[in-house]
Amino acid sequence: MNEQELREIVKRTLHRIAPEVDLDSIDGKTDLREEIDLDSMDLLNFFVALHEQLKVDIAETDYSRLTTLDGCVQYLREKTGAV
Repeated sequence: MNEQELREIVKRTLHRIAPEVDLDSIDGKTDLREEIDLDSMDLLNFFVALHEQLKVDIAETDYSRLTTLDGCVQYLREKTGAV
């Protein structure tokens, strides 16, 4: 799996949580809570969905690393060994 594939997985997962969001307009560096109006329950569901899809354990202490699209991709690259 490469970085682009991870980015697409993250976007699809976000779309499941917030289907009204235009995924192509997401700024990779902007906090997802602000940009697409996710609340804490949405974020938790997002993290759980990523865990289920990728079989990656996401520690609660790492949640702050997954608040942007770019942060999610970087974190998941590290955890999955993607190139």
